[in-house]
Amino acid sequence: MAASREYLEFLTEQLAPLGKLTARAMMGGHCLYLDGAVFALVADNTLYLKVDGETRGRFEERGLEAFRPFPDQEMVMSYHLAPPEFFDNQDAAIEWGRLALEAGQRAQAKRKPRGKKVAGRAAKQSTGKKRGGV
Repeated sequence: MAASREYLEFLTEQLAPLGKLTARAMMGGHCLYLDGAVFALVADNTLYLKVDGETRGRFEERGLEAFRPFPDQEMVMSYHLAPPEFFDNQDAAIEWGRLALEAGQRAQAKRKPRGKKVAGRAAKQSTGKKRGGV
């Protein structure tokens, strides 16, 4: 089930000091973006923050469960529940939101830029011999 408009507005207000948050409906929920990086998921009005090798331990120490897209399966994604204080204290929201944003930015930096492979082929083709030429 998708997040309610009120819930998304609340998250936007809580995280406003980090930058302009945008939400995009995906797979029955929403992905949250800051500066183009996915940093959170919202499913059934529940917030999950992006984690990676640098931040996962902090979430696990608190017992914050990983997001399971299919409750009847063991598969988990690199998103964990936000801690309770996220919702009561904007400073805590910013702290945890920043951790998630940094994890999202690291994940984004690891991905290959789109179109790089095509540009590489085009560059090779432009330096090669013409078809049927000498």
